[in-house]
Amino acid sequence: MALLGSCKRLSLLPNFTNVARITSCKALSTSASYNAKSKKTLAKKDVKNIVLVEGVRTPFLMSGTDYANLMPHDLAKRALEGLANRTKLDKDLVDYIVFGTVIQEVKTSNIAREAALSAGFKQKTPCHTVTMACISSNQAITSAMGMVAMGQADVAIAGGIEFMSDVPIRHSRQMRKFMLGLGKAKTAGAKLALASKHLSMKALAPELPAVAEFSTNETMGHSADRLCAAFGITRNEQDEFAMRSHSLADKATKEGLLTDRLDYLVPGRNKPVTRDNGIRVSTPQQMGKLKPAFIKPHGTITAANASFLTDGASACLIMTEEKAKELGYKPIAYLRDFVYVAQDPKDQLLLGPAYATPAVLKRAGLQMSDIDVFEYHEAFAGQILSNLKAMDSDFFAQNYMGRQTKVGTPPMDKLNLWGGSLSLGHPFGATGVRLVTTAANRLHKEDGQFALVAACAAGGHGHGAVIERYPS
Repeated sequence: MALLGSCKRLSLLPNFTNVARITSCKALSTSASYNAKSKKTLAKKDVKNIVLVEGVRTPFLMSGTDYANLMPHDLAKRALEGLANRTKLDKDLVDYIVFGTVIQEVKTSNIAREAALSAGFKQKTPCHTVTMACISSNQAITSAMGMVAMGQADVAIAGGIEFMSDVPIRHSRQMRKFMLGLGKAKTAGAKLALASKHLSMKALAPELPAVAEFSTNETMGHSADRLCAAFGITRNEQDEFAMRSHSLADKATKEGLLTDRLDYLVPGRNKPVTRDNGIRVSTPQQMGKLKPAFIKPHGTITAANASFLTDGASACLIMTEEKAKELGYKPIAYLRDFVYVAQDPKDQLLLGPAYATPAVLKRAGLQMSDIDVFEYHEAFAGQILSNLKAMDSDFFAQNYMGRQTKVGTPPMDKLNLWGGSLSLGHPFGATGVRLVTTAANRLHKEDGQFALVAACAAGGHGHGAVIERYPS
């Protein structure tokens, strides 16, 4: 099924005004698996091998659905319990736990600790929570890798959680000042003076959270729409890529490939949640009816070709290979190398994969042709397609990346073959573990050796990682 034909030559908008043209995107297809061609290994002498033993996640659900009455640590607890149950892990052996999250529940600010305690891990296991927008659980994984590499831990758990069904909504700043001052005011006159100074109709309006850049005050969707315009990504191309994601996720679900997904019995329900509920196999006609979501009326990003607000949690078990063998585990992958990158948060906000891919390949000493499996985060269909255009441009490489030649693009029959964030959902803090676990599982299913994971994030950040299949 070809989903994206060749793209026309494009003129880029600011800040890409010096780019003359970017040419041709390769056709997307969904062909079968690959055999590993490379016999090289990324093991290094006198360096500990760090392994991924297993990764799990709760079903990813559209916010406001079955998880709506839970708290975030409930989902994180389920991910931890599910990981321990699946691996038959002695919880007392875990040396450290780190979780990623983005929008924190104020009652459980260190959610890693609260989830671990409620899941029955020992009180003496240290836990901390990290945040790096959409790559928060990527950061959790690499933080755990660092602990293991430095000998601070032999067994660590990394995970992530996002709960968009109940985000904190604040009073206005003026109202907060009034309420904080009220406790110090001793007399009725002092209280009336406070009210006169701070209270107004405007002060009564709450501050709603927004997925927006603090530095630019621009929503990510707005940035993505401008990026699509800059790279000439059409509405049809975005819709076709989104349909591809949903179709592949539906196929993977029906074929039982998404083995990282746990069942979750929501308290008060009779049946457990067993599937991701955002997968929608649509048609071009249905998708074409949707109106632009951000730039109206001429924008190209809609609710159908963007990832949706999602509730979900994930967790993975990381340790040294030596410790895994001692405990009788058969890991699924070696965690080999990673990079973090950062670029202009206004005009290049979502180009993290384009910058991270060549950087992590260079660190690992690999070429694009060595990679058998690609798992890229799909924030928006247009974001993925813009990254592919950037990676396929010599001009972009020379003028923006400091390279002599283009990076090249992942073959589409190696990219996100089990669906992606557009279809499975994107709980901000939890997606990274899903990407890494899916990449590892695909390596085994598709008989590959090396996988590359890449993602963009708010702030103009990006992450890239290379994992190697553990021998079967």
